[in-house]
Amino acid sequence: MDTNYLENNYLTLVGKVASDKKFSHEIYGERFYSFDLCIPRLSGSADIIPVTASERLFTDEMLQDGTKLLIKGQFRSYNSYENERNKLILTVFAKDIEEVKEDEEVETENVEETENVDSEEARKEAFKKDYITNEVVLIGYICKKPVYRQTPFGREIADLLLAVNRAYNKSDYIPSIAWGRNARFCQNLEVGTEVKIVGRVQSRNYEKKLEDGTVLKKVAYEVSIGSLEVVKESENNNEETADTASEEDNTVQEAM
Repeated sequence: MDTNYLENNYLTLVGKVASDKKFSHEIYGERFYSFDLCIPRLSGSADIIPVTASERLFTDEMLQDGTKLLIKGQFRSYNSYENERNKLILTVFAKDIEEVKEDEEVETENVEETENVDSEEARKEAFKKDYITNEVVLIGYICKKPVYRQTPFGREIADLLLAVNRAYNKSDYIPSIAWGRNARFCQNLEVGTEVKIVGRVQSRNYEKKLEDGTVLKKVAYEVSIGSLEVVKESENNNEETADTASEEDNTVQEAM
């Protein structure tokens, strides 16, 4: 079956430039740079997402601190060899960049600060608006047994590692996290299962304690899953979708 790699992995982000550009690499005379994009959450916090882009997609003026950009592309991974260990590096690979003028943006209400509204309906509406500014769709294969767990407060979580095919026999390995009913559903999925997920790219700060007792602050990047489907291939090579699990309410809570 032919693979459409643009359909397997695509995302849309709207956020503000939050760092200076840095040289990343060069391929056949084309230079690529990286920078951070700040994407607000409904709670008022934000995700800081690394972006890699060709010099042909932007001007220096577009990458000024605080400039709002619309970025379309893919969520990719690569291995970096550091301190005699391989490290999985995640980045958004931009395929198109546009500057967004302030008068063009769609306002997203922070429902926590809005009084006298139906909070649940406002949450859902704001969530849908927010997803326009941060949405990723991936179709890939589970390459590691999902890890299911519960928090001390009883919240269900499952960690997935998804292998998403890319051109030239390459694959991107994308950490993803499911919540609630989706998490419970994922714990029974086998390695090799093909799934389609729709979610949001998020950054997460955490601390790692080293052997000498010092604490190292680190950042993890992953996809917070909003909906998940198991993809099955029929005998005539047409794809059909089954076992759909949607957990919008739980994802709304996580986006907070």
